[in-house]
Formats: sequence, C-alpha cells, structure tokens
Amino acid sequence: MAEEKVRLGIIGLGAMGTDMIEAASGHRDVKVTVAADVSPETVARHAHRAGIEFSTVPADVLESDVDAVYIATPPVFHPELVLAAAAKGMGVFCEKPLAVDLADSRAMLDAVEKAGVAAAVNFALSDRWAVLEVERALRSGELGEPAGVEIRLRFPEWPRAFQRHAAWLDGREQGGFVREVFSHFAYLTDRLLGPLEPVSVGLDYADGGRAEKAAHGLWRAGGVPVQLTGLAGVAAEETYEWYLWGTRRSYLLRDWARLYVSDGGDWEPVPAPERRGNDATRLALFARAVRGERVADLADFAAAYRVQEVVEAFHR
Repeated sequence: MAEEKVRLGIIGLGAMGTDMIEAASGHRDVKVTVAADVSPETVARHAHRAGIEFSTVPADVLESDVDAVYIATPPVFHPELVLAAAAKGMGVFCEKPLAVDLADSRAMLDAVEKAGVAAAVNFALSDRWAVLEVERALRSGELGEPAGVEIRLRFPEWPRAFQRHAAWLDGREQGGFVREVFSHFAYLTDRLLGPLEPVSVGLDYADGGRAEKAAHGLWRAGGVPVQLTGLAGVAAEETYEWYLWGTRRSYLLRDWARLYVSDGGDWEPVPAPERRGNDATRLALFARAVRGERVADLADFAAAYRVQEVVEAFHR
C-alpha cells in the first residue's frame, strides 16, 4: 500500500514559493493543502489551484493540519515562523538564508534540534547530479588532491529579472547576491572540502542603501584556498561558475547544472543523466525525512548555519 502523502503548508508565494507549489503539483510524496502570502494580489494569482486553501495570514498555515511547512518569505521573517512550526512539531523546509542575524539562526537550529523535527534548507545544489559527480570524483581520488576553488559571479542587473518584484533583494538588510547566490556555492564548498575559514572578505555597495555591487573573498576550506569574485550591474552575461582545481583532474560547474571536466586540456562537457535534481526531487527527500528516514543530499540547518557565518562576515 502506498504511503500517505506528506501534507505541506507553504508560507510565501513569491518566485520561490511559486516554484515549489508547481513542483508539488501531482507529486507522489507531497500534497500542498494550505498556502499563505501577505499580498492579496499574490494570493489571487494562485486562487485557481484546486485543493489548496489560501490565506493572507501566515499564522493560518501554522494553525492548519499539516505535517510540515515550506517557508519562502523574506529572511527577516524566517525565525518567528521556524520557531513556531518547530514548537508545533511540524517539519520545516526553509529557503536560505536561515535569517540575517546569526543569533536568530542559532536559535532556529537549536529549536529544530530540540523539537526533533525534520528540518532542511533548500540549497539548490544539494542533490544536483553535477555535485554528486564531483563529490564521487573527489572521494574516489580521481581528482587527485584538491588544489583550489574559484567562484565567479556576474550580474548585468540586480535583482535578476525573475525577482525584480522582490525589492528587499536590492537592500542591504536582507538582500544582495552574496546572501542570495554565493551562499549556494559556499554550501557546495563546505560540503565537499569542509568549513570555510575566512582570510579576507569585502563588499563595495551601490548608492542609496542598496545591496552590494562587488564582492571579494578569500578562505581556506580543509586547507584548500577558496576565492570569490562577484560583480553586479556590469556589461556581462549572467555568470555562475564554480571551479574545483585538482592535481589530476579539474571540474567546472556552470549555470547550476552544466558540468565540465579537464585533465589539463580543454574543458569537456560531462553528459548529464536523466535525473538531475530539482525542487521536486528535494521535496521527495524532505518527505522521507518527515517520515523519519535519514536522508543524504539535503542540506540541514547545521550546514545552513555554517554558510550563514560565512555570508554574514561580509556584513560586519
């Protein structure tokens, strides 16, 4: 007999929440039963979806009969919502960053651990096939010794077009590409090489209280040097590149899912399998965690807290 679907509530129906509600549509392991956003206009755009109760009051989701909640609000609201969900024994699937204050994030981590609930953070690279392939090559020794990591980010506009309506992403309090994008690659580096120990980090801010226009950072992870260069508002193609340089073989992850390998010559594409990793596959992993299974390839709150320590060091 098939297991009952995990009943999921969603709080926040912006770009991320909309993607997740789409990923959950027809999902074999998860059923969204209730969703909320403080914007009546946003809620109205989703009202056509059958089988889901919609509200403009986030607390309605927390008071509903669900097994878990997915939280996709701006990050300043994450702590209150996560703590409330954990107190009710609900599983928590949270967008990153955990919060913008490290004390809040520590309280969130402590709360989910004390409650013993399933808790994960939606780092998009956690179950991507490309990441699993690099991890395999690293652990097997095919890569040789890791010699360095480079992260290169370029944005012709910030916020990006699909998030332009989210004004908070262009503010210093919660926004910027370091929190929103670099955090994914900090997670990846932490996962493969170990915690990032800072050497030097810095930001150049845009005018008028806006988020950063440039970021640079140097770290060591497991003794391996790591560097970031990031620019926003530049005449360049939107660029997401993560390089892992090895003594025998090197890898380039470009645009989240395109993987290339080099043995010292040209970059050669690595063929992608059918299962590549996405919101739907991470929902399946989260559903297993809610049912009490131990799952790999899903970022936990402890990993997210380490990433936030790295990210918030830019803002001190």
